[in-house]
Amino acid sequence: MEVSLILNGELRSASVPAETTLLVLLREHLQLTGAKLGCDAGDCGACTVLVDGMAVNACLMLAGQVQGREVITIEGLATAGALHPLQKAFEENAALQCGFCGPGLILAAKALLDRKADPSDGEIRDALSGNLCRCTGFTKIVQAVREAMRAQRAAAAEHAD
Repeated sequence: MEVSLILNGELRSASVPAETTLLVLLREHLQLTGAKLGCDAGDCGACTVLVDGMAVNACLMLAGQVQGREVITIEGLATAGALHPLQKAFEENAALQCGFCGPGLILAAKALLDRKADPSDGEIRDALSGNLCRCTGFTKIVQAVREAMRAQRAAAAEHAD
């Protein structure tokens, strides 16, 4: 089957078998390896991407389900060589160690901040509950999300002036 989607702002398409998951489409057919294969059961969140702004497990979604939809991967966050505020905050707060879970955590956090400008720590933890990290505690991760939230708010205020 032919699948066409808006991937990180660009129209992309690939011919794949009907049983192909979104994760396989991204990694093997479109050479975007930011989303990771962890559990392959939707339990770890390593494969998290955004589909029409919602965080989804790419290992559980069929490629055909994104036909005509917008998909954002970790590769699509940085612009013009500048890190997205979440990527920068995760780096500055040492919120990741090995980095395997990073793309999924960052995209889950982006989905949250896109729909709620000032989430509580509990809401942040809830939004990230589908993403497992074995290297760090979630304290630094929550701290990074809060810092990114403040940076985005400051940037929005600066553009409003």
